[in-house]
Amino acid sequence: MNLLHEFIPKSYHFLRSTYTWDFFKKDLVAGITVGIISLPLAMAFAIASGVTPDRGLFTAIVAGFLISALGGSRVQIGGPTGAFVVIVYGVVQRTGYEGLAVSTLVAAAILVFLGLLRLGSWIRYVPYPLTTGFTTGLALIIFSSQVKDFFGLQIKTLPVHFIEKWHAYFNAFPTLHPLTMLFGVSTLAFILVVRRFAPKLPWGIAAIAFSTLVCWIFQIPVETIQSKFGQIPSKLPMPQLPSLVVVSGNWYEIIMNGVAIAFLGAIESLLCCVIADGMMGGRHRSNCELIGQGIANCASILFGGIPATGAIARTAANIKMGAQTPMAGMIHAATLLGIILFLAPIVSQIPLASLAAVLMVIAWNMSEIHHFLHLLKAPIGDVLILLTAFLLTVFVDITLAITLGMTLAAFVFMQRMGNYSKAVKSEEALSKKEILEGVEVYEIQGPFFFGAAGLLKDVSASFPIPPRVFILRMHHVSVIDATGMHALREFHQMCQKGGTLLLLSGVHAQSHEHLKAFGLVNLIGESKIFAHIDEAITYTRSTSKAPKKIELKSL
Repeated sequence: MNLLHEFIPKSYHFLRSTYTWDFFKKDLVAGITVGIISLPLAMAFAIASGVTPDRGLFTAIVAGFLISALGGSRVQIGGPTGAFVVIVYGVVQRTGYEGLAVSTLVAAAILVFLGLLRLGSWIRYVPYPLTTGFTTGLALIIFSSQVKDFFGLQIKTLPVHFIEKWHAYFNAFPTLHPLTMLFGVSTLAFILVVRRFAPKLPWGIAAIAFSTLVCWIFQIPVETIQSKFGQIPSKLPMPQLPSLVVVSGNWYEIIMNGVAIAFLGAIESLLCCVIADGMMGGRHRSNCELIGQGIANCASILFGGIPATGAIARTAANIKMGAQTPMAGMIHAATLLGIILFLAPIVSQIPLASLAAVLMVIAWNMSEIHHFLHLLKAPIGDVLILLTAFLLTVFVDITLAITLGMTLAAFVFMQRMGNYSKAVKSEEALSKKEILEGVEVYEIQGPFFFGAAGLLKDVSASFPIPPRVFILRMHHVSVIDATGMHALREFHQMCQKGGTLLLLSGVHAQSHEHLKAFGLVNLIGESKIFAHIDEAITYTRSTSKAPKKIELKSL
């Protein structure tokens, strides 16, 4: 049972025995409030992603319910988010909704697989500059994608790429619609006033309600959800699988899109869990969360939705409203379902300019520009990761940004660990120990892995005459990987060719087991591997003559 504990959803833990009426009252208030807050966001993110607004609502209802019911977080709210807007829009433009649906199913399978392999904790190895870089890039693209609806520009098909998009805006500027722009500016001003003087009021739903009411009362001729997309359905669609015929010739692109969706969804959801833990206390179950996210994304597609993940802003609102258990997230989904069942005609009248204004504010909040600017003062490696992720996200593609960003981060890590493993000269006074002429003693400090595997070759090349005995101290080696062991094997072979006796000292128990599994213990000889330098020196004396003091050097 302990082995499966990390896969048990938090909802089961709370609802099985500890759920009380007091919990339910708090969850009910929080769930209804967050459900209302999620209404405009779900539609806005769907429209920005290049699909109809009802698909955003279907996602928030189906995936939002399952993420809370099956996930590993106590209070996380799931649904469509700004992080997915860029990648979803690009996929829809290239492969259509069917291509997006199949890519999301691939991503769902990857998420479940990652959870079953217990890889949820690996999210901690994604560097902060990388997440900040592409998050700020996503925010800039989301902001840019709303310019058309905010100003009412007449553009038939909005280009995917950033530069082409702004070129289209420039060319279409003479088609600006004054009333639409006035609505957008008024909604933006309303949001700023609410956030300044009534910070506890949900500014998104308040702005949407105000603008929709004004538009309906005065019958202002601006584009609404209904005029562009038709009325929102008043029920959930029947589940069905996407067609594979449309994507039969694009499997490589479909799979790569699925990998990007899975990676981004995993980062966003687990980051949201970490933030929720910090606000609420407790600890989430990362592997259970990944499995829940995978199942929720699969179900979202079956019901005509789009990719979903943890929504940080809505989760924070859920916590601030007093949510206690995953029941609040399930009530949030039920609230949205009730809205489309009974209020779909009213929701259909929301002006697109108002939704654009809401998304612009979300993009600004999402950008975390102060963190971005602060990271520009970080070490050069972190700055390179930050700018690579940001520039590739904005000007090329988020998939490439993630791939190259992680690759660059790995190289920066290798370079730093390689420098660390070179170490400084040891201060230990081996000069007091009498050992033999022709004996060299070196030590490795830090991990002996692929980033530092070339050290032994550099040392062997520095000897004009091969020493008779080479003692390699490893008492500071915390990690040795396959590349490090291969380098040690090659160094042993070079010692044999030069007639040098190789001795190892200070080998820890775990490193000894790794050396044994790799065959190095048999190759070097068990009798030539010692726990302490004194034992190696004693062995050297017993096989040599003419003692002489020597100096300890460092790799």
